[in-house]
Amino acid sequence: MARAVSGDGDATLTILGSGTLLPDASRHGAAHLVETGPLRLLLDCGWGTLDGLARHGAAWADLTHLAVTHFHADHVGDLSALLLALRHGITPPREDPLTLLGPVGLGAFLERLAEATGTHVTDPGFPVRVVELGAENVFEDPARALRVTCHPTPHTAESVAYRVEVGGATLGYTGDTGPSEDVAAFLTGCDVLIAECTQVDPSALPSHLSPATLGALARTARPRILVVTHVAPPMTPASAAAAVARQWDGTVLPGADGLAIPLR
Repeated sequence: MARAVSGDGDATLTILGSGTLLPDASRHGAAHLVETGPLRLLLDCGWGTLDGLARHGAAWADLTHLAVTHFHADHVGDLSALLLALRHGITPPREDPLTLLGPVGLGAFLERLAEATGTHVTDPGFPVRVVELGAENVFEDPARALRVTCHPTPHTAESVAYRVEVGGATLGYTGDTGPSEDVAAFLTGCDVLIAECTQVDPSALPSHLSPATLGALARTARPRILVVTHVAPPMTPASAAAAVARQWDGTVLPGADGLAIPLR
């Protein structure tokens, strides 16, 4: 069941997937939906995204933009299935364009995905615009009042974090990242920040955050609301959020599938 946090504004974030690569009956792979007016922006499309779209009443057929942070399965595992649903699951057939955003290499990844799963990936029967964003590249859609900026993260060669400006608010999303002062500075001042917290403390793993390193990121970024996601055992979202809250004095929420937050 969706849980809402009170607030003002017409742009809403709904977490469709707050989990990791591990099977979890209550948490799907990474997926986060931003909605305002006719805009439907999906951040990542991990395993279980289609179920999450249906379970939480999202207007999935009206999706306008999809931005992926990197190409690990828990972040793109339902991408082929989503494009297949958009091609064959809408009556009358979809005609509206879809914009796919991602790091450099997105186009080549889509070609490989099409070879493995079907031509619907690159030819879903409606216009698809593929936009590869390099470091600090900016995508703007004036018609949707949307601005998306990305920044590299220390996780994979192509992984990025996103800063999304929409509806008078700013949403930050770390994707998967290790500790990075540059990433923290990039995400400074967000109204809502969705941040991963995969590792327990003490952690020497450079490709993911732990409560201590996420707390350090939050002390620099200082979001209005920090949402802790991508939590792996032995931690739970609640225990990870509590540990981060001991590192930073701001508002910290445990991520959960169905959590809905007004962005402004």
